[in-house]
Amino acid sequence: MIEEFEVHRPRMFGLAYRMLGSVTEAEDIVQDAYLRWSGTEPGSVSCPGAWLAKVVTNLCLNRLTAARATREDYVGSWLPEPVPTGALGPLETAEQRDCVSMAFLVLMERLTPAERAVFVLREAFGYGYREIAEVLDLSEAGCRQLCRRARQRVGEHGEPGEHGEPGERGEPGERRGLRELRRFDAPGGQRRLIVERFLKAAENGDLEGLERLLAADVIAWADGGGKVSAARRPVLGREKVLRYVAGLAARFGALGQDGRGETRIVEVNGQDAIVMLLAGQVFTVSVVEVAGGEVVGLRSVANPDKLSRFAELAGLAEPVEPVEPVEPA
Repeated sequence: MIEEFEVHRPRMFGLAYRMLGSVTEAEDIVQDAYLRWSGTEPGSVSCPGAWLAKVVTNLCLNRLTAARATREDYVGSWLPEPVPTGALGPLETAEQRDCVSMAFLVLMERLTPAERAVFVLREAFGYGYREIAEVLDLSEAGCRQLCRRARQRVGEHGEPGEHGEPGERGEPGERRGLRELRRFDAPGGQRRLIVERFLKAAENGDLEGLERLLAADVIAWADGGGKVSAARRPVLGREKVLRYVAGLAARFGALGQDGRGETRIVEVNGQDAIVMLLAGQVFTVSVVEVAGGEVVGLRSVANPDKLSRFAELAGLAEPVEPVEPVEPA
């Protein structure tokens, strides 16, 4: 039975991560599903994949309901735990890649737990409405309605307001819906080239080079989780983001004197990201969003609690102890 479960583990982890946006919570859910699986009689489950998907989805629904108030009280911008793309299993379609991006997972915070479950099963895993109805114990018509509502929330609309709609966690500056994210996402080779230029300009203190790469309406988010000093609200616009990035690069350069600082470009959540390491330990993971040959978004995770598992999955050391990143000017 263990061998059969392991065949489904990557898919179940991918489902739980897309539902929760948390690596550690997703792994907890998968482990809980395994315990339930091990309690069944051998051969008693006719379709293990469907059975496990139902168990994992419902465990995630319970976790989302409990976590909703906690995330609404989160200090500063909430971003998902970063994951090396290779740990997410095959991403063969545009929809599968969309559904693991940080921008997408932030948009998913607008949805109710039920909407999120239907949307993930439909968009990321290609489930039919009959299959979704069986997973959630709902009618097909009800699942169609939930999916339609979810698509409207994440695809048609931009920013949900300065403080979000009632019961939601809305981020100022989160203006792009899923439709726009898909339309403006750059090809992989172009993205990597822009990110390399961006990193080089930041490391060299080339402000003119940085300014040329930043879109006029670029937005930077920082997730320190109250554990480290970080911008608690999005930094909006080319001028402010330029100062913010330059200050962060200077701060990191000062901390990483004597060769202790290192940067790498790693594919994270289906996009290129700059990983800063200090004395061999993960300091910050910054996903760079590129569109039209420009940097349009920067999502930086500095919360040490969200970097421990990333460091392990990426083959890196544990995250550095909390330090004081730069605040935007």
